[in-house]
Amino acid sequence: MADAAARGRLITLEGGEGAGKSTQARHLAAWLKARSVDCVLTREPGGSPGAEAIRNLLVTGEPGRWDAVTEAMLMNAARRDHVIRTIRPALASGQWVICDRFIDSTLAYQGYAGGVPFASLEALIAATVEDTRPDLTLVLDLSPETGLARTLRGKDGTEARFERKGSVFHAAVRDGFLRIAAGDPGRCVVIDAGTLPEDRIAQAIAAAVSERLGVSA
Repeated sequence: MADAAARGRLITLEGGEGAGKSTQARHLAAWLKARSVDCVLTREPGGSPGAEAIRNLLVTGEPGRWDAVTEAMLMNAARRDHVIRTIRPALASGQWVICDRFIDSTLAYQGYAGGVPFASLEALIAATVEDTRPDLTLVLDLSPETGLARTLRGKDGTEARFERKGSVFHAAVRDGFLRIAAGDPGRCVVIDAGTLPEDRIAQAIAAAVSERLGVSA
């Protein structure tokens, strides 16, 4: 693992609401640490003090609080601070970064579901992250109905703005993630997060990381 540990890698977990990204990110971090890979767990929107402040604007309030263009701008304002202050320093030090959501969430939520032109989103993302791109993206896939039932059970409603956008919106989000994965199979791996138990999902993720990034299983 010496060569891999010397170079930081960025692994992103993507998917709809209730897919278990945060839980699986923790499992992956523990799996990597057991193999002597120093890693950082982070999330979007958030992951740095400035980005966490913007997160509150995005995930609270009524579903129509912002339109999709404003959401995309706020997401990328938060992302810029996150990339500069958290992700790049970690990668530069040789740490691996595991991020719960990243650029594909903007394409899925504000693009495929929100209707913002992809050329606009891609230009905004490029200006925000520059060459800081994921080495591997794990798309945790499940039906919107299953995911929303899970997440609304576990929240007090204060951060449920996106969850309340409705079934049509979330079906478009899922379709967007699957389209992104199909269009970039070298980077993306789709994981069944709807029918597999938690430990089997963790095993599938570990297998993908082992195969794609050369970590010993």
